[in-house]
Amino acid sequence: MPSILIVEDEAKMRRLLELNLSEEGYTTHAVADAEGGLNHLRQETADLVVTDLKLPGMSGLEFLQEVKRMDAMLPVILMTAFGTVETAVEAMKGGASDYVLKPFSMEELKLVIRKELDFHRLREENRSLREALGKRYEFRNIIARSPRMQEVLATVGRAAQTNSTVLLGGESGVGKDLIARAIHENSRRASGPFVKINCTAIPENLLESELFGYEKGAFTGATTSKPGKFELADKGTLFLDEIGDVPSGIQVKLLGVIQERQFERLGGTRRLKVDVRLVAATNRDLRAALEQGTFREDLYYRLNVVPINIPPLREHKEDIPYLVDYFIQRFAHDAGKSITGITSAGLKKLTDFHWPGNVRELENIVERAVALSANAIISEQDISLDGVPSELPEAAMPFLPAGMTLEQWEDEMIREALRRTKNNKSQAARLLGISRNALRYRLSKMGLSDEE
Repeated sequence: MPSILIVEDEAKMRRLLELNLSEEGYTTHAVADAEGGLNHLRQETADLVVTDLKLPGMSGLEFLQEVKRMDAMLPVILMTAFGTVETAVEAMKGGASDYVLKPFSMEELKLVIRKELDFHRLREENRSLREALGKRYEFRNIIARSPRMQEVLATVGRAAQTNSTVLLGGESGVGKDLIARAIHENSRRASGPFVKINCTAIPENLLESELFGYEKGAFTGATTSKPGKFELADKGTLFLDEIGDVPSGIQVKLLGVIQERQFERLGGTRRLKVDVRLVAATNRDLRAALEQGTFREDLYYRLNVVPINIPPLREHKEDIPYLVDYFIQRFAHDAGKSITGITSAGLKKLTDFHWPGNVRELENIVERAVALSANAIISEQDISLDGVPSELPEAAMPFLPAGMTLEQWEDEMIREALRRTKNNKSQAARLLGISRNALRYRLSKMGLSDEE
């Protein structure tokens, strides 16, 4: 079993931690201060460190820095009072793995320890990831032969074996929902429910009740009680799509559920316990959202335990022929057509395109070609691409207009896209080759509201 070093100056708490973790089967060693902890690490190995943030002599932060100098990969969990949460977040930036707020239950601490040990094992296994990439990783409904995507799937396979929270990043249309389902179906929770909620598809005033449920009489029209997504996903996986757009008020409640594994329904007083594995996804840059103050730092670090970034289709075009074959077979079967393939000119047209909408856009274009083609082989003429050609002759590519900066030119292009689409934001984003959220962010920088 893993060995745990406990650093706690209060004797009763130190003894309590030592007894409880020993009962779980861990090998424990407890010391009263940071100096004792460092001496132990110089002589013995440890798989994880649990330390108080406030210690006599050397502080918990200083102790953390010394531990990371000795072993940058060693997970460290901080115990801290509510008033020092900001310091704990700073410590996580400096390398701490997680923190628990005092007073905490032993079950909460054990859960955090198990999660960190799982992730530590995952990181150790990733050291041999490059060698293991010779193996072909395959998941149901996911076509990925390129080295970039094989690396992603290798991480997915390892993450699936743990209970750690996963944060999926990537542009709209790259297949984050398929990856989330693959994680669930290859995990120990595969027999449990997989529940998905798109956080942007539900109005802000309804999102809280959708997530946490409500009691009868909680608001006008609540004639019966209703369970939320967290309850429905108990013993399974909850997939929070577009997590970056969750309002700040609900972010607080989400953080509480992740930390305590329990919550109250809207209008209720009874605390409900749940056992849910979280997979979150976003097409936003959450670090930029942290700087803008629209996303909580503590929630970000709780979600970003196992980050998996899915590259856009234009960065793994080697997969396009395999994706096209897969989509042709599927849509031809559904349409009752005997279409068997695509011409080399048609395939070149697809591989040369810049794919702002990623795999989802490729899927839609192949479906359209299958529906409209009158031949057994899809030709170049059957393929209708949205937007402009991917490449222009060098002489036809103008440089910046005189006297205009790059930022000014980009703002003018956004205004022109809005004019051409008659102010349809989604169409304008597709025309520009950016996501809807990226356009929303640019409009805010230009001083324009998203509704104007």
